[in-house]
Amino acid sequence: MSLAQNATVVLVHGAWADGSCWSNIILPLRKEGLKATCAPIPLTSLTEDIAALQRVIGRTRGPVLLAGHAYAGAVIAGAKDDRVKSLVYVAALAPADGETVADVFYRAKPHPQAPHLEPDAHGLIWMPEGGFAHAVAHKASPDQAAILEAVQRPIAVKCIQEKAPVPAWKTKPSWFLLAEEDRMIAPETQCYMAQRMGAKIRAHQVDHSPMYTAPDVVVGVILEAAHETLVC
Repeated sequence: MSLAQNATVVLVHGAWADGSCWSNIILPLRKEGLKATCAPIPLTSLTEDIAALQRVIGRTRGPVLLAGHAYAGAVIAGAKDDRVKSLVYVAALAPADGETVADVFYRAKPHPQAPHLEPDAHGLIWMPEGGFAHAVAHKASPDQAAILEAVQRPIAVKCIQEKAPVPAWKTKPSWFLLAEEDRMIAPETQCYMAQRMGAKIRAHQVDHSPMYTAPDVVVGVILEAAHETLVC
């Protein structure tokens, strides 16, 4: 079987990021015959982020695979479209219906080098100084970590406190890239969520942001899912 014509991978960023976090992933996917596009989500509430993703899906044709990093795991699970054939979680959060992102994020004791996160007076959570270098992408170069810190986008408290809808992973095949050296989302929490989802687990010795530090691993998992689900 070959990839279906017009098959698209929609890449969804997590907190403190934008679509450019997938820069190392887009061209390798396109070289394999897939369309790849990023969904810019506002990071204002889970409902609004899901709606933003729905609008991007609406711009595609043919079968779709959704890939989400970190917080975006909750977002891709909320999309409702029959053309979405599979989900790929990259060190991502997967709350069940009725749970919040905070419920699963804080399920385990934080890593000793995890940043202390708290909202500002506007209800926005920023990554504190050093958080990228020590936890979000601790295997990245110092220059890369400095850039990530400078261009970060805050996430609203509403995003992590809103209860999730019935997730798509209950009915769609899912893959989970488990980051064994993650300092943001505990690996044991990732394992718990992935097993609960019934996802195909692909564990690797990578940090929380392998799109930067191990892009070949991320591309490999997405292509595996694509070749199993975006076919004609």
